[in-house]
Amino acid sequence: MTVSDQGSPQKPRASIDDPDEFLHHHTELPTTRLSQWIDGLMTAIGKGASWAWVIVTGFIIYAVIGRYVFGQGSVLLEEMEWHVAGAGWLMGMAYTLVVDDHVRVDVLHERLSLKAQGWVELFGLLILLLPFLGLAIYEMVPYAVNAYSVGETSQAPAGLSNRWVLKAVLALAFMLIFLAGVSRLFKVTALLFGIPRPIAVQSAPNQEEEAS
Repeated sequence: MTVSDQGSPQKPRASIDDPDEFLHHHTELPTTRLSQWIDGLMTAIGKGASWAWVIVTGFIIYAVIGRYVFGQGSVLLEEMEWHVAGAGWLMGMAYTLVVDDHVRVDVLHERLSLKAQGWVELFGLLILLLPFLGLAIYEMVPYAVNAYSVGETSQAPAGLSNRWVLKAVLALAFMLIFLAGVSRLFKVTALLFGIPRPIAVQSAPNQEEEAS
């Protein structure tokens, strides 16, 4: 920690010699009531999706034992592995945006002030992320509906039926990321314009006593 001329502590900026700080840097945005609700929902979904990897591991173990111990392979089981893995990965993407733990390859952003970072976030959300997600949702929903209407199944003779389920998960994942992007947009506008009104962070009792 360093101390500014006014005597207030300042968090040191990440140096280029500290790559871990660059990978896990978080822009400290204020939260709002709506963004708090959306973030809670995305967090619950993301943590729930993490159990998909336990299921996938079970499928893999079962398939290996079946193939190499009993000499019985299963196309259905193999397709279940990548279907569940894909669904788990897709449903967890919104969570990474909520916790701001996606990889940022930007050495300039980290050196800007908080408000400057907020302006970068604002233009990035409005010009790049949200329009892209809107287009993806526009394309993915008919993609899933068409797969359901034609009764699309696996091309493998013994593969999975109802392929529309995974395509519906793809559309749903983009919707969740869009919601996470809206939540982040509210935080940015709260920082820059005070709209919506940010939620005040209450200090712990011992911190208030020390301040007094």
